[in-house]
Amino acid sequence: MKQMTQQEHWFLVNQLLAVTEKEAKHLRLTATRINALKPDLKWVESLEERVEQGEMLDAFVSRFSRLQDTLGDKLLPALLRVSLERTGSQLDNLLRAEKMGWFVSAESWIEIRMLRNKLVHEYMDSPAGLLQALNTALENYEILTQTQENFAKYARKLQQELRL
Repeated sequence: MKQMTQQEHWFLVNQLLAVTEKEAKHLRLTATRINALKPDLKWVESLEERVEQGEMLDAFVSRFSRLQDTLGDKLLPALLRVSLERTGSQLDNLLRAEKMGWFVSAESWIEIRMLRNKLVHEYMDSPAGLLQALNTALENYEILTQTQENFAKYARKLQQELRL
């Protein structure tokens, strides 16, 4: 398999930044709409009858999951590569990102990953569990959007320093 050039790595980083910027924007919009509805157990239990609100929840869960996946699985390793940092396991990459100040803690990121999984699985199993996971996600989705902003700021700064 052909090794990517630094220019190709930067192209990938810029593409991922553009994608995650859109993902973060749409996640914010959906979170705001759901927060305005003040979801409670009755709201969750009525989602089957309220198709539009069920679709809004689906959009939120999908956007939350997709942004978390794209940031952690794709953009983070790509940013480490253009920074000439070694990439490793996802935990190694998270610890490096924490050390570089890109987000508060690797532990928080892992908790968000577990929350993402819970949102997907609790959706069909338990209205109370879904409500708890939803409320936690609504309280913490800004960690994802802030991480995207941090990645973008770092990439712009590094590109300026390298005069790219």
